[in-house]
Amino acid sequence: MLRKQMRHMNRYREIAAAFSRNGLGFIVKELGLDQVFSLPRRLYVRRDQEHTKSLGKRIRAFLEELGPTFIKIGQMASTRPDIIPKDIINELTYLQDEISPISFEDVVQIIEKELGGNVDGTFEEFDSIPLGVASIGQVHEAKLKSGEHVAVKVQRPRVDKQIHTDLEILHELAERAERRFEWAKQYQVVEVVEEFTKAIIDELDYMTEGRNADLMAQQFEEDETVKIPSIYWDYTTKQVLTMEFIEGIKLDQLDELKEKGFDLKWLADRVVHTLFYQVFKDGYFHADPHIGNIFAESEKRIAWMDFGLMGRLSSKMRMHLASLVMAMVKQDSDDMIKAIFKMGVAPEDVDIHELSGDIDRFMIKYYGVPLSELSLGQSITDLFSIANKHQIMIPSDLSLVGKTILTLEGLIEQLDPEFDIIEAAEPFGRDLIREKYNPKRLAKSLYDQIDEYGDVIEDMPEVIRELSHIAKNKKIPIEISIPKAEHFFSKLDTVSNRLSFSIVLLSFSLIMVGLIIGSAIGSQSSLLWDIPAVEIGFVIAVLMVTWLIYSIFRSGRF
Repeated sequence: MLRKQMRHMNRYREIAAAFSRNGLGFIVKELGLDQVFSLPRRLYVRRDQEHTKSLGKRIRAFLEELGPTFIKIGQMASTRPDIIPKDIINELTYLQDEISPISFEDVVQIIEKELGGNVDGTFEEFDSIPLGVASIGQVHEAKLKSGEHVAVKVQRPRVDKQIHTDLEILHELAERAERRFEWAKQYQVVEVVEEFTKAIIDELDYMTEGRNADLMAQQFEEDETVKIPSIYWDYTTKQVLTMEFIEGIKLDQLDELKEKGFDLKWLADRVVHTLFYQVFKDGYFHADPHIGNIFAESEKRIAWMDFGLMGRLSSKMRMHLASLVMAMVKQDSDDMIKAIFKMGVAPEDVDIHELSGDIDRFMIKYYGVPLSELSLGQSITDLFSIANKHQIMIPSDLSLVGKTILTLEGLIEQLDPEFDIIEAAEPFGRDLIREKYNPKRLAKSLYDQIDEYGDVIEDMPEVIRELSHIAKNKKIPIEISIPKAEHFFSKLDTVSNRLSFSIVLLSFSLIMVGLIIGSAIGSQSSLLWDIPAVEIGFVIAVLMVTWLIYSIFRSGRF
């Protein structure tokens, strides 16, 4: 760890300076970086001007100053409103890749290195001025020798090395935060950074984005209202992505859409239906449906772009999400809690009463609000925030659903302010609930469970033999801990002691009664009658009962 820190010394200094310039220098001291690197005090002292901007604005400025990695982290962090305050989320959504384009000479060099041929020999035409510039790459319009009109995305030179360095530093900072702050441990900051790291590494590989586009195209290959650009794999590598060029109007160009005669209500319905089909039916969804990534290609077709960020939901997760949505529609707090528990991993000591109270307060917040005015994305996000408060771990892709729907709602509000998102989601939820209780599916689930348990039972003798062999030869002590077992056995002792006491008393009574009756009705003299049997039996019985009572009371289990 120390070797990594020393190797990245200059970058650490740049980060510390960025903290200071944006009124966040105190974080350097709180993380203990000043002790590791002997940084000048001016880099981490608190400044007066830090109070002139909100915390969200300062964080946004800090991320933009540090470049591609931190901008991407901020953009991805904006998808986690379950763990980040709303005011900061609002600022993170405005993060911009304010970065100058790379030179055309660099573009040519990268293309020729990746595709193995010169640009003139590969493309009939290639526009040197980029259509769009981002922190990781930029897009150019071109035409292949075979005549296809394409868009070519080219990755910035050496950006991967810088991103890997920054990600190592962020991971180290996250570990420091968890060691020093209870809130960082509660929100599992290291795990969040690892999740973002994986997403950014995937985004660095344009082959992954190309496969994402192909998978989404398969989802809608029979739907003529949805267009996904084709990927030209012969001209695609990890650093160059060549796809079909889409002619259309971005959905944020409302005046142009109206001027060209587009039906905005139809566009809103198609966008929502497309995304909800992915989330609830297929489980593989476009997780960045902002207004710049969707085009109106024709009056009856929309086109989706930018497949770097995708979400995945298993069939079980889709079922649980549908159950949560239906519980929200019914305003059933018990069903909400059940759905949340099924979605996430809850700690053993979770306080059910406190969780129920938070769910009830959530419902009061939305009580009396018409369904048409509810924000489905905000509602899901609020519920996941409650789960996170109680340390119930919700899978990241489910958290991504809330942010995705929030983004979708912002887009739809511009196209059709009267559109009812919850009404559009309800049929998908009902279909999933019906599928959940479909007899064929239940039969298959039962068969799978029987098959699984059959395998366990079949393997059990072998497992027991192996454990016995290990315990015998290796002399490994085996301790079985059963919750509340001690209390159970204590109660069992109490019951058995009381039973023993009752039996002895009954036996004593029967013996005494028998001896007394025998003495009373005996008509002949015998040796037995010469012995004081009743007295002796009485003394012995009294001694036995006294000893038994003493033993029981001494054990404390009566």
